[in-house]
Amino acid sequence: MLSSAFRMRRGDEFAEAIRRGRRAGRSSLVAHLRVGDQDAPPLVGFVVGKAVGKAVIRNRVKRRLRHLMRARVHLLPRGSLLVVRANPPAASAHSESLAADLDVALERLLRRPRDGRS
Repeated sequence: MLSSAFRMRRGDEFAEAIRRGRRAGRSSLVAHLRVGDQDAPPLVGFVVGKAVGKAVIRNRVKRRLRHLMRARVHLLPRGSLLVVRANPPAASAHSESLAADLDVALERLLRRPRDGRS
């Protein structure tokens, strides 16, 4: 699982990443990345709404996403905030397709210029 040092917990961090960060989406998930200037570890948060499924399904999707991010958190710049929001297709997605969607979204977010132009 993803270490607690990398877990986002505060609502204002979620809001900042979603409102001011860049966004990249796939069918099963959407990722929001806000690159900060501070020298802190990157923080990752997960949003899995009721549209994804009942509590058991939502928790399974969160566990899968946390496991996938554990191997990818080193790719994020220091001080960054990443929110991964699961879409309803994530409930029935295999781990391999969820991992592929996450990799594509992260690759898109990390290759974009940081000067605000898309």
